[in-house]
Amino acid sequence: MTANDNNKQRYAIDIRVFLAVITTAMTIAFGVGVAFGPSTGAGIVLPGVVTSVLGDEKWQPVIDHYEAGDAGEAGKASTTTTTSTQDDEESDIHEPSGQHLLIDIKGVESAFLDSEERLAHAMVESVKAGGLTMLSYHCHKLIPTGVSCVGVLLESHISFHTWPEDGVITLDLFTCGPNPLLPVIPDVEALFAIGDNTETQWSHELRGFRRDDSNYLDNVSDLNYWILSPLEMHTKKKIVSKRSKLQQIDIWDILEVDDTPSYYDALKANLQPGDPRWTTPELATPDRVLFLDGTLQSMTSTEREYHEALVHPAMFAHPGPKRVALIGGGEGATLREVLKHKTIESAVMIEMDEELVALSREFLPQMSDCSDLVGRAANCFDDDLVTLVHTDGRQWFVDRFGTSVNNDTTTTTTDTDNEHTPPQKFDVVIVDALDPEDDSVMSESRYSDDMFLTSLLTSLSDDDGVLIIQVGTAANIHEPRADLGVYQSRERLFRMLEDMPTLVEAMFVYEEAHCGFLEPHSFLVVCRNAQSCRSRWWAESDTIDYQVYDRILQTHSKDRPLVHYDGSTHFTYRFPPKAWETVYCRREPMPEECHYMALDPKVQVFDYKIDETNAEQEAPDSAFHAEWLEKSDSYKVTANVDIPQGSYIMPTHLAASFMIGDDALSNLRQNTALGGVTVIEGLLDFIDANSHYSTGGLSRTYVEIGASFLMATSGDGENDGNVGKWMPLSKRPVYSPVFDRHHVSFDVFLVATRDIKEGEELVKKDKLWE
Repeated sequence: MTANDNNKQRYAIDIRVFLAVITTAMTIAFGVGVAFGPSTGAGIVLPGVVTSVLGDEKWQPVIDHYEAGDAGEAGKASTTTTTSTQDDEESDIHEPSGQHLLIDIKGVESAFLDSEERLAHAMVESVKAGGLTMLSYHCHKLIPTGVSCVGVLLESHISFHTWPEDGVITLDLFTCGPNPLLPVIPDVEALFAIGDNTETQWSHELRGFRRDDSNYLDNVSDLNYWILSPLEMHTKKKIVSKRSKLQQIDIWDILEVDDTPSYYDALKANLQPGDPRWTTPELATPDRVLFLDGTLQSMTSTEREYHEALVHPAMFAHPGPKRVALIGGGEGATLREVLKHKTIESAVMIEMDEELVALSREFLPQMSDCSDLVGRAANCFDDDLVTLVHTDGRQWFVDRFGTSVNNDTTTTTTDTDNEHTPPQKFDVVIVDALDPEDDSVMSESRYSDDMFLTSLLTSLSDDDGVLIIQVGTAANIHEPRADLGVYQSRERLFRMLEDMPTLVEAMFVYEEAHCGFLEPHSFLVVCRNAQSCRSRWWAESDTIDYQVYDRILQTHSKDRPLVHYDGSTHFTYRFPPKAWETVYCRREPMPEECHYMALDPKVQVFDYKIDETNAEQEAPDSAFHAEWLEKSDSYKVTANVDIPQGSYIMPTHLAASFMIGDDALSNLRQNTALGGVTVIEGLLDFIDANSHYSTGGLSRTYVEIGASFLMATSGDGENDGNVGKWMPLSKRPVYSPVFDRHHVSFDVFLVATRDIKEGEELVKKDKLWE
C-alpha cells in the first residue's frame, strides 16, 4: 500500500438511506418549483414532445350560474369572490363530483392541428379562460400526423387529440371545482376552431355525486336533457342565460341533425321538388326553447299547440267569458290565446317575475304577438284590456278572495286594487304555473295550499265559473297509486278540489300529445256549475266548430287564428285516456264505479232474439218472449228461462239506443209547431215514451229502439221491479275518469236486480234513470 493510499479515507454508505435522501430531495424540489415557479411556462421542446410545468395561480370560487348580456354572446365566468370560508372552498374542491365538457370540432386548418406548440398554447389559454389552474401538461407529436395533449389541472384535467388530414379535433375537459365550464365553450372555439368553415359539437354533463343535488344543470333537468348533454346537434346556441330575482332563465336555439325544413321554411326558401335540402337541416329554422330553473317551459315550434290546449277548452266550457285572470304565463302566449276571444272585456295577468316578461318580449316576441288579431294591440301585453301585475299570484288572490275577505260581488267595479270595494269575480281563471311534479318548495306549496285553492275557486263567478290548471306530465298505466309516486302533489290537488263540494261541482282531466314535451301534457278543468259545464264540455264537434267561428276574432292576414284547436280536437279531450282511469282506480278504498269499467265476461247475458229466417217470429233460443196485450194496449215481456241476479238484460238491444242532443230535440219540437210534419210528431211521441235523460248531465237523451222499450215499468207503490241499472251509483262523483269514459254504458245497460224465474214478467224499476 502506498502513502497516498494510506492518506485516503473510506466511508461505508447504506444504499437504502442514499436513495431515500435523493427521493426526498427531488420531491421537495418539485414541490417548491410548482409553488413558486412562473405562472406560465415556455415549455421544453423535444423531438415530438412538448412538456411544461406551470406554477400555481390564485384560485377564486365563482357563482354557480352564467350570464350573457347579449343574444348569442357567451357569458364569461364570473370571478366574484364569495363569503364562503376557506374550509367551504376546500370542501367544494374535494366534493366527489365534477363537470365534464366534451367538444368536437371539424373543418379545422390542418397545419394548426399538426402543430404541438400552437395547440399547447391554445390549451393553456383555454384553461386560463375557464378560470382554472394548469399544473402541468404534456403534448406528443404523432407520426405521420396528429397531436395528443393532456394537461393536469388543480381541478382535474384537460386532453385532446387531432386528425389533421380530416380537420378534426376532439377535446374533453373535466373539473372538480365550482367554476362553471359552459362559459368557456366560446373561448375554446375561438382558440381551436381555426378555419373558414368549422363546425362545433359539444356536450356538458355533471358527474359524480353531489352533496346538494339541487343544481339546475343536473343530469335529470330538462336543460341538460335537451341542450347540454346531446353531442350530435346541428345547432346549439345560447340566446340568454340570466338569473332573475326569482329564478334561472335560459333561452336557447337548437336544431337537431335530423331536423328538416318545415312547410314555412320551404315556402321561404322556395324549395322545389328534388332539392336535396328537403332532407337536411340546412334550411330548417332552429327551435327557440325556454327553460326556467332548468325545466322546459315552451318551444316556439309547438307552443301554439300547448297554449291553445291550455286556454280554449276552458274558455268554451263557459257560455261567454268576459273577465279572465291568468297566473303565470310570463312568455305572453297564454294571454295571446285569451285575447283571441271576442267576449273578453278584461284580462288580469299576475306574473311574479317581471324580468321574465321583459326577456320574453325581447327574445320570444312570437309568444306575445297580437298584431294579426283584429282589434288588438301589436303586443298582447300592451292591449287596453290587459292589466299586468308583477306580484305573487297566491297572495294576490288570497288578499282579494280569501275567506277573511267580504266577497260580495254586487258591484260592477273593475278596480281590482281598491281595498274598499269588493273585487269583481272572474268567469275563467287560468293557472299556467309550475308543474305538480316539479321538485321545488314553491310547486309543493302551490298544489297543497288550501287557502290558495279556496281563493281561486271563490274568485270564480257562481253560475258558470271555470278554473283551468296545467297539471304536468300525463298519467301512465304503470304508475303506482297516485299518492305514493312522483305525482303526489297532483293527487293531493285533485283530492282537495274533490272535497270542496260547495265550490266544485265537476272536474275534467285531459291531455295533449303535441306540446313538444317528451310525453303528453295534462290539464284539469274545474267547474262551479256541473250542468252548464258538462253540457258544453260534451258538446259535439260541429257545435264547437261553430262556437270557434262565432267567438274567435278574425285576423288581418285572413289566416286562421287557431292552428290546432277545433271541434274535432276538443272531441279527443272529452274522454280521458285509459291511464287516468287506471291510476284513479288504484285509490284506497277503490271508488265504487271502478267495478264497472267493463262488462264482466263471467256474467251471463240474456238477449231477445228474432228468428233469422222469419223476422216476425222470435228465435227458439230467445231468452225472452214479448206479447201484445189488447186489454192494456201494451206489451208484456216474460223470461223464457231462469235469470240469475246480476245478469245482463238485452245488452245487444240497449247498445243500439241512439242519442239526441238537447239542441236537436228542441229544433224538432219547434218544427212541429209549424204543423204538417206528422212524421216528426210521431218520432217525438216515440222519444217521449221510450227515452230517458242522461244521468251524467250531458244534455242528451237516450232513446231505446230495441226490445228493451217493450218492458213494463213498475208504478209507484206497486213493486220495485226486477230490472235496474248496471251501474247502481245514484250520484256522479265530482271527478271520475271512469264516469267520463263509460258514462254512455252507465246510461243504457240493464241488469237483473234479483233472480227472475221462467215465465216471470220483466219490469223496470220506477224512475230508473232519475
